[in-house]
Amino acid sequence: MSTYVLMTKLGPEVMKDPRGRKVVGQEWKQRVASLCPEVSWLAHYALLGPYDFIDIYEAPSEEMAVKVSLLSRASGALIAESWAALPYDSFLTLADAVEKEIHKSQ
Repeated sequence: MSTYVLMTKLGPEVMKDPRGRKVVGQEWKQRVASLCPEVSWLAHYALLGPYDFIDIYEAPSEEMAVKVSLLSRASGALIAESWAALPYDSFLTLADAVEKEIHKSQ
């Protein structure tokens, strides 16, 4: 399973929904759970900045990550971006390998 970060900015219609953000969020979460049962949620945070929420999750494929973003947009998100996230130790291993290849070719 790969790790992804979902960055979400809600549309104005969601912010004004009379059912409240909590209900809208729960409905979205249930829809994603139903249509993407392979997705495993690791964290959910509210943000103060250009995005309203960040979710960290694991999915078996890029296609599934795209599906999560599409479901977010269908539920009223103005912006929903899923970014691949690599554990830092894995990043360092790749960076070391690239550096060795560069030095080898020089």
